[in-house]
Amino acid sequence: QVQLVESGGGLVQAGGSLRLSCAASGRTFSRYTMGWFRQAPGKEREFVAAINWSGSSIYYADSVKGRFTISRDNAKKTVYLQMNGLKPEDTAVYYCAMDRTLLRAVVGTTVPEYAYWGQGTQVTVSS
Repeated sequence: QVQLVESGGGLVQAGGSLRLSCAASGRTFSRYTMGWFRQAPGKEREFVAAINWSGSSIYYADSVKGRFTISRDNAKKTVYLQMNGLKPEDTAVYYCAMDRTLLRAVVGTTVPEYAYWGQGTQVTVSS
């Protein structure tokens, strides 16, 4: 049984920073791409960032490029999302997700490409 548990969300003022973590269990973490998505009220879940199994391929949504950094520690089975320069429009529930496909070289950016999801962590950015 795969479990993904996010942490690190909270309330922050615009311009501030947060670091999200996602701890995985139940699957060989080091062989799968990991992604971060977010969902604001009334909107569809959208891609934020992803990192492939080795860390050699990383991709960001244009809206967060230059402000957010995704990383992973395979020994700790954890993926991180460092968020700097936060804006009110970054307010959402943030979800981590694990790819369906073993050892995929490129990263997926769509919801159907990910098989497992965490419960989400709320990020609220005040203006």
